[in-house]
Amino acid sequence: MTSLKVGIVAPFGSARELVDSAVEADRAGWDGWFTWDAVDLPGFEVDVWDPWTLLAAAAVRTERVALGALVFALPRRRPWVFAHQALTVDHLSGGRVVIPVGLGVPEDRGLTGVAGEPQTLRERAQLLDECLDVLGHAFTGEPFSYDGAHHRVTDLTIRPAPASRPRPPLWVVGAFPSDRSMGRAVRWDGVVPQLRGERTMDPMGPDDVREIVAWVREHRAAEGPFDVVVQGALSGDPAADAERLAALEEAGATWFVDSQWEGEAATYAAGLARIRAGVPGR
Repeated sequence: MTSLKVGIVAPFGSARELVDSAVEADRAGWDGWFTWDAVDLPGFEVDVWDPWTLLAAAAVRTERVALGALVFALPRRRPWVFAHQALTVDHLSGGRVVIPVGLGVPEDRGLTGVAGEPQTLRERAQLLDECLDVLGHAFTGEPFSYDGAHHRVTDLTIRPAPASRPRPPLWVVGAFPSDRSMGRAVRWDGVVPQLRGERTMDPMGPDDVREIVAWVREHRAAEGPFDVVVQGALSGDPAADAERLAALEEAGATWFVDSQWEGEAATYAAGLARIRAGVPGR
């Protein structure tokens, strides 16, 4: 039995259809079901839903599948509010929430088209670091204070304590091989790696994963489990996809998330068929 966990990003559709797809993923044996987080993405003429609302609905209609969003744009969120949302779904699901987070894509007008939101990459990076720190404190269930450049908290307690132990996993997008970006990720519970430069849009292969895993082992100070979460598009050929997943697992990946963002594969009908077909090789 493979130890690589395999998830899938929900296809585009109505809010009810997306929640129905989570139920189908649960039944078909997928390990994770993910929605996405944006406000207004030019070029994507689709309805955009609030991820926490979808995840709450999915939590009460599913039994075993992990639930999250790829990825939460944490810099435009208030971390204490975000913590309450996450903990609510964590309890509704019985501890099945995972929390991938990143800077947010510059194309999202919810970041760049709204006055008062962080505009520069540097400001978003600072906010991401502070939000992660606040979440780390909030998920203990204990009173905490925090004094950052953007967020100041005094004697705040976020209840309830997590259903997950010790907390819902925080997976952080890491640009590889950036020491700064990857260094942020290894402080937490997992990395969603992205290649840099000319290879940004290239599929991540086993050799890339081996390099990333080696970097994590060299630079991560904390003990305990750490996820390496690879995103990519499965081909639809079960044998080829199973071979690809096996190679990524052998290289050290702990998760693969099938992410289809464009074309026919991203439609609801095609996505639902892919979900019902189950994980290749199982």
